[in-house]
Amino acid sequence: MPTLWVDADACPRVARDIIVRAAERTSTAAWFVANHAVPLPPSRWVKGLAVSHGFDAADNEIVERLQPGDLLITSDLPLALEAIEKGAAVMTTRGEMLDKGNIKARVQMRDFMETMRSSGEHTGGPKGYSDGDRREFANALDRWLAKNP
Repeated sequence: MPTLWVDADACPRVARDIIVRAAERTSTAAWFVANHAVPLPPSRWVKGLAVSHGFDAADNEIVERLQPGDLLITSDLPLALEAIEKGAAVMTTRGEMLDKGNIKARVQMRDFMETMRSSGEHTGGPKGYSDGDRREFANALDRWLAKNP
């Protein structure tokens, strides 16, 4: 049975609630890793792990614990790349699967946009988390869990 790993530092509350319900419904272990305590309901299947307040401390902890076949839920592209290289599946909180075929281009675009921002270019931020994003994520997570019991 795979484990769900959640990069909880930037996980929207509504996505966190979806993950908790899915873990309970499917009896799947879900770990929420962050550099602070994440409010979670008491559960046999859902656990929180607060790590030290260092740069990428939560990311490093996730990568260390990930096993091939696990699912990482994150929008952090460098973390996603490390997880994919380790054999894990990766899904964003908008329900998009990241894999060997699309992650490197996404990381390159992220790096390019970061360079643009550091040179003073206003590039805008990510769009807000919509009801459509919530539905897409819930459906994608359900599909993944059904295929990976």
